Amino acid sequence: MPAILIRTSLGALLLLVMPLIVLLSGWHWWPQPMGAEYVILYGFTETVTRPWGIITSLLFAAWFLWCLRPRLKPALLIILLAGGAILLGQYAKSLLKEQVQEARPYVMWLDSEGRLDPRQFYQLPRAQRSQQVRQMVAGYSEIPQWLKKHWAFETGFSFPSGHTMFAASWALLGAGLLWPRRRYLTVVALMVWAGTVMASRLMLGMHWPQDLIVSTLISWLIVTLACWLVLRSRPDVFAPKNK
Repeated sequence: MPAILIRTSLGALLLLVMPLIVLLSGWHWWPQPMGAEYVILYGFTETVTRPWGIITSLLFAAWFLWCLRPRLKPALLIILLAGGAILLGQYAKSLLKEQVQEARPYVMWLDSEGRLDPRQFYQLPRAQRSQQVRQMVAGYSEIPQWLKKHWAFETGFSFPSGHTMFAASWALLGAGLLWPRRRYLTVVALMVWAGTVMASRLMLGMHWPQDLIVSTLISWLIVTLACWLVLRSRPDVFAPKNK
């Protein structure tokens, strides 16, 4: 357990650096001219957004199995626990959103513009929220169409970030399961991908930095437990492959 805890903790600390800096700096999202870098960030966000997140999970699961090359029973265990970690994170996200009911940054901006009342907005059914967002942002030429559509699609509460939980969970699963197999490049790529997804949520007006921080910590708890269960059931999965 200590080795797993160290690997997942180091991974979580790396993911926490950016949102902690943003939180301490006092930075707040505000609409601004959006160049090509925002389109790239949106592309990273879409790797997690439905339905593309399902494809991302299938690709990652296949790659994990290829890297670990377990026999059938360990493979089923890894898929079960990895999938369970992702699903448990999303369930925790949904439960917390309904309890905390924090408005998204773009909703608060529309409130500051006098376009809507957040409390009334979140009392509407989701379909009506989407319609209202489309109407409210129609006249803002500085906001690209793809972001207007994304806002209209993502009208739920802000805290915590489901995108962050999804991305951080896969990155931490990589740190927990693939690092012992010396798949260092894969782990680094997963961390960069997850960090970019998290940054995209801030830059696109979808989340506050504290959303990302708490989401990463929840993912760390869930993934550490999942990796420990793999180690307890199949310790051979963590043994380095002989070259």
